[in-house]
Amino acid sequence: MSGSVSGAGGTDRFEGDGESGGAVAPAERSGGADGDAGGGVAGVVELGRVRRLWHLLEPLHAVLYYAPESFEEAASLGYGTEDRWPSYFPYRAAPLGPVGPERVTSAFYSFSPRMVAEHINPAWRKASPRQVLAARERSVDRAYRTLFGERVASPEIAEAATLARRAAEAANTAGRPLAAANAELEWPRAPHLQLWHAATILREHRGDGHLAALLVAGLDPVESLVSFAAIGAAPVERFESRGWSPGEWAAGRDRLLARGLVDEKGVATDAGRALRHQVERHTDQLAAGPWQLLGTDTIDRLADLLGEFWVAVIGSGLLPSETTLGIGKV
Repeated sequence: MSGSVSGAGGTDRFEGDGESGGAVAPAERSGGADGDAGGGVAGVVELGRVRRLWHLLEPLHAVLYYAPESFEEAASLGYGTEDRWPSYFPYRAAPLGPVGPERVTSAFYSFSPRMVAEHINPAWRKASPRQVLAARERSVDRAYRTLFGERVASPEIAEAATLARRAAEAANTAGRPLAAANAELEWPRAPHLQLWHAATILREHRGDGHLAALLVAGLDPVESLVSFAAIGAAPVERFESRGWSPGEWAAGRDRLLARGLVDEKGVATDAGRALRHQVERHTDQLAAGPWQLLGTDTIDRLADLLGEFWVAVIGSGLLPSETTLGIGKV
């Protein structure tokens, strides 16, 4: 999906929506998203660190959806390359197997069912999920070699891959279909591909949890986008990429207006902002599990290792400067 990465390190989920309540005991003990509390031992990790790792890993994952190499591989399978959506949907859904649009819509949440069906209905007639998975690995391999040059085989990327893999393998995937589907795949051998695979498991783990937070907050797919636009995460026009009609968007806004979450102009009220903050905090709490094993010292080491590769991706200009993730704005 599409999220702003400029100045923040990090997914709309690159497709995500944003910020909800509830408590996970270890995460609660570790403090809030603003970095309160914490420590240097496993099991006590600030939520601010959890979000920082998302910011750093998300661009490393999202290269798949924007790199020229990915479009070339997609074209070789018969997918259109006029924009990213014909390849985005099969690339991201392939770990689920040859599923239909209803299950993909459920897992992706914020996309219009019509848009999902448009791209998923023909997807597996063009190529099997196995072929798509092989193509996405080739895409990342080629893109990383272009982006990182000789550093693709550096000790730093190998160490980062080891640490990120530890976190990914510690992720509890119960109730998280996209994280589970990716975790079930065989690990690549090359360290740079292991890093991408770990980043993918962790971003989908966070994303699955984010959808749970939205459900707890009572925000349906359209409302999740309307409420996020309402707090200024991105312009309303940016959210049109999810395929909802103007009428569907207006109906979602009216439902939020009736709940006192937005005003007549669609701007978030204090209650609306509080709910979005709650969603984001809940998302951080639900994403904290894999990082508890590592502890803050190891997390900080991973963040340091990822820095130069994050800079290379952001500096490449491949990723959009403004997306629906709201990174750096919420």
